[in-house]
Amino acid sequence: MPNETVARRYATAVFSLATDQNVVKDVQHDLHTVAEAIDSDPAIGKFFRSPVVDRKEKAEIIGRAFDNLHDIALHTVLLLVRKRREALLEEIVAQYDKLEEQARGAQTLKIETAKELSAAEIADIVRRLGTSYKTTFDVKQIVNPALIGGVRITMGDRRIDGSLAGRLDDIAHLLSLN
Repeated sequence: MPNETVARRYATAVFSLATDQNVVKDVQHDLHTVAEAIDSDPAIGKFFRSPVVDRKEKAEIIGRAFDNLHDIALHTVLLLVRKRREALLEEIVAQYDKLEEQARGAQTLKIETAKELSAAEIADIVRRLGTSYKTTFDVKQIVNPALIGGVRITMGDRRIDGSLAGRLDDIAHLLSLN
């Protein structure tokens, strides 16, 4: 939780700078690029997070490796190195994503099904929920065969479970009460 709070502060500052320069999406893309590059190889991740590696050396290497990033994204990563806060990068990216989503007035919608839905089926679900909740959604579809059938929808802290596995769990719970 403390890391989330600190990461939120960094993300808020970065988001504010990006908003002022009208480059929110560019900075978001570049932050994701850095995080993915660091996580793509365990050796790179170890180097980036290591407190033993000299900060100046690490900053030089990162500066050369990511010289094509937007200045805000690059300076954010370099600031994390200078302050020895490299471990916060992933959480800062997650907090930045939340801020960007809020700024657009969107909400994350997770659609979990036993088999993959067609684009038309997803569009229909999104349209109906968008009308009911009067919001737009960033959709993430997850295929989970353990659901057996039906759909489980998660919107923020709301969950609608229309899956067979969910129904079976409800029946098992009722039976255990008797």
